[in-house]
Amino acid sequence: MNKWMLFLFASLLFSINLNAQVPKGMGKSDADAKKILDGVSKKFKTYKTVQAKFQLKIENASGKNIGSKSGAVSMKGTKYTISLPGQEIYSDGSNTWSYEKSSNEVTINKIDPTASTITPQKLFTNFYDKDFLYKLNGVVKEGAKSMQEIELTPIDKTKPFHKVLLYIDKSTIYTTKIFEKTGNRFTYSINNMKTDVALSDAAFSFDTKKYPGVEVVDLR
Repeated sequence: MNKWMLFLFASLLFSINLNAQVPKGMGKSDADAKKILDGVSKKFKTYKTVQAKFQLKIENASGKNIGSKSGAVSMKGTKYTISLPGQEIYSDGSNTWSYEKSSNEVTINKIDPTASTITPQKLFTNFYDKDFLYKLNGVVKEGAKSMQEIELTPIDKTKPFHKVLLYIDKSTIYTTKIFEKTGNRFTYSINNMKTDVALSDAAFSFDTKKYPGVEVVDLR
């Protein structure tokens, strides 16, 4: 599921440790920032379904664009689908299917409910509380929008990144910028988001009939 890790908020880069503790001397998070982040989480939990298109841009330390990707995600309860160039990921809440177009192969895994697996839903709900210190930097312009900029600092200093910036408008995170220690910068942007649209449960399971000759690797 490598390419999924390029999705919004870079779950691979975050490497979220749900048992992280704030070391003494690191300071405290900003109450105003927490209020905004809690608002994002609370609003997201009211949606029955979410569909979004996103784009990733990668820049090096000199600011040169070294790559870009676009994709789409759909969510319903604990279910989700992710579409990226050459890969599709499905989850019905119990199983996940990861399909690679180049090899016409799908790998099936059983979801471990006790594992700290990061899903798209978790990245919109309280991911910040145990792994980051956060502060409100104020209002900034992102294109035509005026947004609140919140800066996240990872508690675990062994992470490959040292800073994350979130740009929030009306309880929605539209842009995330991740700053690696190497100087590389990853920018994730939501281009379009629709909520409470009709999505069937069948849309969150991989249908082998739609992929003639697909090789199935069942690891359940």
